[in-house]
Amino acid sequence: MKKKFAIPVILFIAGFLTLGMLSGFINLEQKPWPVPDAAKNKKNPVASNPESIAAGKALWSTHCKSCHGTKGLGDGSKAAQLKTEPGDFSKAVVQSQTDGALFYKTSEGRDDMPSFKKKISDADDIWSIINFMRTLKK
Repeated sequence: MKKKFAIPVILFIAGFLTLGMLSGFINLEQKPWPVPDAAKNKKNPVASNPESIAAGKALWSTHCKSCHGTKGLGDGSKAAQLKTEPGDFSKAVVQSQTDGALFYKTSEGRDDMPSFKKKISDADDIWSIINFMRTLKK
C-alpha cells in the first residue's frame, strides 16, 4: 500500500517545487511601469554636457551602481538579491523612454527601486543622472 502512494506524493512534491521555482523566475520579469503623461512629457532642463554627465556619473556611482552596475547592465553587486530585475539600461526599451519618464521612475521608485526624491533632493542632480544614463546605450 505504501508504494502506491509514494509515486503520487513524489510527483506532487516535484510539481510543487517546480511551480515555486517558476514563480521565482516570474518575479524577475519586468512588469509594466506606467508613467503619467505630465511626467512623461517633462523636458530635461539640464543641458547634456560633459559637466552634467560627469556629475550624473558620480551620483550614479553613489546611488545606482550597486543595483544597476557600472555600465547600467543590471549587474550590480546587489542585483542578485532583488526580487525585481534592475534592467539593462543599454537596451532600446530603456533608451527609448523620455527623459521625463526616467526622471519620474528615478524620483518615485517602486518595489525594490527606492524613491530618490528625498535622497537626491536637488532635481537637477536627478536630471544629470538621466543625462549620464543616456551614455549607457550600446
